[in-house]
Amino acid sequence: MSAPTKMALRFPKGRFAMLSVYSFTGAAIVASTIFSLLLFLSLDDNPLMQWLFGALAVIFEAGKFYAWYEFGERRAHGNYVGALSALAFYLILALISIGGSIGGINSATNAAQSEQRQAQAQIDAYNRQINAIEQQITLNNQAAERYIELDRIATGVARLQKENNQLRKEQQQLALERDSLPAVAQGSILGLISNLANTLGVSADQAQSWLVIFLSVLLDVFAAFFVGVIGEEQRFRHWYRHPHATPPTPLNTKEFSRVNEIDTESTTPSEVPNEDVDSPYADIKAALAAKTLRCSKKAVMAEYALSQEAVDTLFTHLQQQGLVAKKPNHHYHWVG
Repeated sequence: MSAPTKMALRFPKGRFAMLSVYSFTGAAIVASTIFSLLLFLSLDDNPLMQWLFGALAVIFEAGKFYAWYEFGERRAHGNYVGALSALAFYLILALISIGGSIGGINSATNAAQSEQRQAQAQIDAYNRQINAIEQQITLNNQAAERYIELDRIATGVARLQKENNQLRKEQQQLALERDSLPAVAQGSILGLISNLANTLGVSADQAQSWLVIFLSVLLDVFAAFFVGVIGEEQRFRHWYRHPHATPPTPLNTKEFSRVNEIDTESTTPSEVPNEDVDSPYADIKAALAAKTLRCSKKAVMAEYALSQEAVDTLFTHLQQQGLVAKKPNHHYHWVG
C-alpha cells in the first residue's frame, strides 16, 4: 500500500478523540437531564410525586438520545421507514426536553435577577429615607425664614436649627449604612441579557426569553451531534474490523471500494473465489441460480462445510458481480 493511499483512507479515532467525544456527550446529556429535572420536580411538592416526575424526566432524556442513535443505525442500514419513525419519536422527546431546559434555565436566570432586585431594593429604601429627611430639612429652613420675618428668631429659629442638626445626623447614619451594604454584583448572564436587550432594541424580558430558547435548543443539538458521532464511529469500527462486510453508510461507499481493492490485492490467490475444478464456487453459483440452494450464508456453510470467513468472501464476491443483493433486513437474494 502506497503512502498516498494510506493518507486517503480514514482510520478509527484515537483514544484522545474518543475520550473527548464521550466527555462532551456525557456533559451535554447530564446538563440536559438536570434542566429537565428542575422543571419536572417543580410540578408537585409531594416527595413521591417528585420521585415519579424525576424518573419520568430521566426516562425521557435517555429515550431521546437512544432514539437519535437508533435513527442513525436504521438510516445506515437503508431502513428509511424505520429511520423516519425513530426521528419522529426523537423530535417529540426533544420538544419535551427543550421545554424542560427552557424552564430550568429560565428559573436559574430569574433567581439571579431576584437576588439583584432584592439588593437594589434595600439601596432604594435607604435612598428614600435620606430623601425624606432632606425634604424635612428643606421645610424646616423655609419655616426658619418665616420666623425670621416675624422677628421670632430666639424661639422658632433656634428650635428648627436644633431639629435640622439631628436630622443631618440621622441622614449621615443612613448614608453610612447604605454604603456599607455589599455591592450589587451583576452576573455574566444578566450582563449578557442587558447587552442583548440594548443591541436588539427589545425589553430585558424578551431578550431573556430568546436567549433561554437559543441555549436550550443549542444544548440538545450539541448532545445529538456527539451521540451521532459515537454511533457513526461504532459502525465504522465494526466495518474496519470486517472489511468484507457491507459498508455502514452510503457515504463510505467510495472508501469501502478503495479498501476492498487494496485488500483484494494483498490477499493470497487461495482467499479469492475462483471457478476452477478444485473450488465449490461454480457449484454454489449454479445452485443459487437454479434456486435449489437457499440464498443464505448459513445454508451455504451447512451444505458445503465452509468456514464463516470463506462464505463472507464468497458473498462479497457475488455482490461485486451483481449476482447477489442484500435486503434492508440483511437477508440476501439472488438477482443474477
